[in-house]
Amino acid sequence: PRAYHSGDTADAYWLFGKLAHRFPKALKVAAGVSLGGNMLLKLVAEQGGDGLDLAGAIVISAPLDLAASADRLHLGFSRVYERHLLGSLKRKVRDKLERGLLSLPLDASGLANLDSLRAYDDAVTAPLHGFDGAEDYYQRASAGPLLDDVELPTLILHADDDPFMPASLFERLPAPSPAVHLEIARHGGHVGFMEWRHGRLEPWLARRVRQELMSWTSPTIPWPGRAGPHLTRSGS
Repeated sequence: PRAYHSGDTADAYWLFGKLAHRFPKALKVAAGVSLGGNMLLKLVAEQGGDGLDLAGAIVISAPLDLAASADRLHLGFSRVYERHLLGSLKRKVRDKLERGLLSLPLDASGLANLDSLRAYDDAVTAPLHGFDGAEDYYQRASAGPLLDDVELPTLILHADDDPFMPASLFERLPAPSPAVHLEIARHGGHVGFMEWRHGRLEPWLARRVRQELMSWTSPTIPWPGRAGPHLTRSGS
């Protein structure tokens, strides 16, 4: 076991290679959620159109600008999510510190005093992985600046009201390449996409992902990223 961060693509690259070797004729699509979505998009952008044995990628509620996301989580109602996330991270690190499994200039008291995700990344994530502080980590691990480098067909699903990264932050990032289709729902929070369907609330996300997978496997269903605008808005 080892620590990882949201820009660490090595494990996914290894797995895709193994799958390509074992199932060379199978159509493969990858999906990444939240920090995993940032990692997946970074890997896809770095590997180009034919660097991975994938037909496409789906990126869901990903904080593609890690610095902006960390700062956003420290504001207003989003701090509820930050406290929950920090609590989980601190528990894992505290256990490893007490067992002497981590080489960090930090003790249990110092860990307890970290009051933001940015402070945690500066004191824990960055030194564990060789980054020169949180800002260096955010700059080098964020996939957002690579949006215009993506060559693999990629669907990005996001919500206007995502507390980790509001959709308005996409305006600060490079315009997506023609291979990318960005779909922004009015509501959905962070991976909480629902819709009123058949007289009840149902998961919109599962239906949308299935629709996209069908479009990649059926030549009669056009993929929106190939023919339409790179941005659409849905009513979820």
